[in-house]
Amino acid sequence: MHQLQILAGAICSLIFMSATFPMLYKAWRTKNMASYSLLNIGLNNIGNLLYWLYVTTLPIGPVWILHSFNTVVTLIMLIWYLMYRVDKQPIKRLTAELKRQTMSFAAIRSENSTAS
Repeated sequence: MHQLQILAGAICSLIFMSATFPMLYKAWRTKNMASYSLLNIGLNNIGNLLYWLYVTTLPIGPVWILHSFNTVVTLIMLIWYLMYRVDKQPIKRLTAELKRQTMSFAAIRSENSTAS
């Protein structure tokens, strides 16, 4: 019976892990983290850290593999969220303003050089 329970745990762990790969792949490929919540990802990371207190009391088995995987995934998602969720609009506006001012300065400079 114990072997059947270990086999069931291993199969379930593989199913849960394989269900996570499409999310990871899409987040990595698109770099679009807008559909994720920082609060949710943060709570998942805190929950995983606290859950390790329980998992470490269990014998090594499928739950260790699954929980290790979940911990790594939530940590990666947190890192990606912080890297890719930066609001780039202020940077784009600043760049556009600098270009506009540079063009204005160049136009004034060329007018002054032709007037001389």
